[in-house]
Amino acid sequence: MTRYKRFRFVHLGALLVLGLLLTGCSADTAPIDEQPTTNTATSSEPAVSYETFPLPQPILDGETSVAEALFERRSQRDFLDTELTQEQLAQLLWAAAGVTTEDGRRTAPSAGALYPLDLYVVVTQVTGLEPGLYLYQPEQHTLAKVLAGDFRTALAEGSLDQQAIQRAPATLLYTVVYERLIERYGDRGIERYAYIEVGHSAQNVLLQAQALGLGAVPIGAFTDHELTELLQLPTENEPRYLIPVGVIE
Repeated sequence: MTRYKRFRFVHLGALLVLGLLLTGCSADTAPIDEQPTTNTATSSEPAVSYETFPLPQPILDGETSVAEALFERRSQRDFLDTELTQEQLAQLLWAAAGVTTEDGRRTAPSAGALYPLDLYVVVTQVTGLEPGLYLYQPEQHTLAKVLAGDFRTALAEGSLDQQAIQRAPATLLYTVVYERLIERYGDRGIERYAYIEVGHSAQNVLLQAQALGLGAVPIGAFTDHELTELLQLPTENEPRYLIPVGVIE
């Protein structure tokens, strides 16, 4: 067990609220000691070469307002046995961590623009993609195929048998690489900034899902080591949040 495990049980549900309200760690409004470093784009590229898939470009003129999405958003667990489209998945990933400026800034704020999160997707039913584990690469807006296989049942079992994961055509997996924060922020990066950033990004996903007419539910109940072993995650990537997404009635 690493020194970081003691922070595992922070109430992530509350951080969805922090994700909307807290701006103290934003790269745009942070105190001087928390201003972004010169290199603002932390790479999410795999350490080895994987097959990559370009994603459709995000749509920036949707019909649903932010206020409507906030008002209508509810956790949804009952998904239809229907594929997600690549366009839908691409929009969700872009909302979570998409690059929006030439210097690498993203849709969700990050303390010092260090971007400690790596976002994976467990794909089961997405048009044009084989089942497997994929890593989202924000800089290129692409997916890298990390592992092939249908992990849905095993992922659900490692998450206290939550059926939303069993039924979802895709499940987003947030992992944190604490080393990206420690050198600059020490324990504050571990205890505070990493979790706030997960909340920022996850709320983006939930609101984007609502705007797309999809269902989603945030899940923090899972066994860390089971997910790590099942998905063969790098040792530095610690799983912190799951968001199964699917088509609803």
